[in-house]
Amino acid sequence: MATNVVRSWQREHLMEQRVLIVEDELLIALDLETIIEDMGLHVAGLASGREAALSLAPLADIAFVDVNLSDGATGPEIGRQLAEDHGISVVFMTANPEVVAGGVRGALGVVAKPVMPRVVEELLKYVTAKRAGTMAVVPPQMVVFA
Repeated sequence: MATNVVRSWQREHLMEQRVLIVEDELLIALDLETIIEDMGLHVAGLASGREAALSLAPLADIAFVDVNLSDGATGPEIGRQLAEDHGISVVFMTANPEVVAGGVRGALGVVAKPVMPRVVEELLKYVTAKRAGTMAVVPPQMVVFA
């Protein structure tokens, strides 16, 4: 019975999260948006570069950020700003995970693209649990920053 209450609370907390997608490849961004919305979460917006990402920051709790964006390799700096200045939980999703392998201040970690829908779901559950201060299982595909 208590386990069901915890699961119910976790599910409700997960559904309250708003996700920002920072990705310059429109098809990838739209695919990610569909996966997130199919889970019942709200997408705060899509951004292909720094200006749009930072303007959408007040609307987001979680951000999936690519490294290479429409304005260059600005993803690591955008991720740092989102985490440090706006309290957003940042996970990098990139085909170039080695670029952020040393970590980015404030960000949680990185996942190599392509990312399957199941992994997106695991990432969102992990990030939501971390935000709530509860026990979180790290998805095997994620490299956690120290």
